[in-house]
Amino acid sequence: MRTKKSLSAQMFPFSLRDLLITISILFCAAGVCILLHTADTSEGFASPIFVLAVLLISRFTTGYLFGLIASILGVICVNFIFTYPYWAFNLTISGYPLTFLSFLAVSVITSTLTTQIKRQEQLRIENEKEKMRANLLRSVSHDIRTPLTSIVGSTSTVLENPSLPRAEQEALLEDVRSEAQWLIRAVENLLSITRMGDGQTHITKNVEAAEEILGEAVRKFRRRSPNIHVSVEPPQELLLVPMDAILMEQVLANLMENAAVHGETTTHIRLSVRSDDSFARFTVADNGRGISAAALSTLFDGTLKQSESAKGDGKRNMGLGLSVCMAIVRAHGGTMEARNLETGAEFSFRLPLLKEDPNR
Repeated sequence: MRTKKSLSAQMFPFSLRDLLITISILFCAAGVCILLHTADTSEGFASPIFVLAVLLISRFTTGYLFGLIASILGVICVNFIFTYPYWAFNLTISGYPLTFLSFLAVSVITSTLTTQIKRQEQLRIENEKEKMRANLLRSVSHDIRTPLTSIVGSTSTVLENPSLPRAEQEALLEDVRSEAQWLIRAVENLLSITRMGDGQTHITKNVEAAEEILGEAVRKFRRRSPNIHVSVEPPQELLLVPMDAILMEQVLANLMENAAVHGETTTHIRLSVRSDDSFARFTVADNGRGISAAALSTLFDGTLKQSESAKGDGKRNMGLGLSVCMAIVRAHGGTMEARNLETGAEFSFRLPLLKEDPNR
């Protein structure tokens, strides 16, 4: 019983949006026919116009309900309003059954094709979600295992060998701190994905000054990598961007971390932001070794394998961080890209700016 109800709800769903679309298109079709009838007393133009209206309604509404309703109303309008004798039904018109069947056929075929396309798109989205979830789990399992093993090994060495020289103990503890800091950043990435939700991404945007976001991201990065010089090129004018500040700082932190770790020879990172039409373009560029041609096509989907990373260890897998960056930017309605420079690599992403009020 539930299956039948569910199937019926899928094939003949009702929504106020679809009702308004149907009414609007039918009124437009009727208006066009009235104008043409006023200019020309000949008949025959109403049928194709209403066939087009039925096609559009079937295309832009969900399921079969409103397409079928539009078919019936279209036949009635053509017969009652735009066919002689006007404002009266005439069921003896030659070809009338064919017209009715044509309307229904257009409605059913278009609704069927539209429904299939929407279902295919939904399946594609679900497959992408599953792929991202699988990539995330794979990345986490590889990335977290190595630093945890290192932490356990270093602390065990210090505890089991109290007679170790102080310099060696400090070196081991420094490794523990470094690995723990990396784990914190990995957890931050996971929390970022959790904040965006599973599939249905809902983020809270506030208007933030782009320059302040850059400054905060650089401040945190310098504490982690004091040996890498970071320069900031702020916008010439105050640039206000709707965004989730914490998530966007995470994007910049991931990109700078990626430049520091995978650039290998990176000594300088340059951050900049500028207005680009109706977007704000953020750029993170470095002077490292650049990106391999094989990795460019899969940078943001989380599929970079361990063997493709710089030293082949789980810690250096950048698939998770960059896939998180892409997910966050897309959730903001933006785009992201990467390219190689003559020296080093450049990552850039665009976020939509506030729409200007035309009444101002």
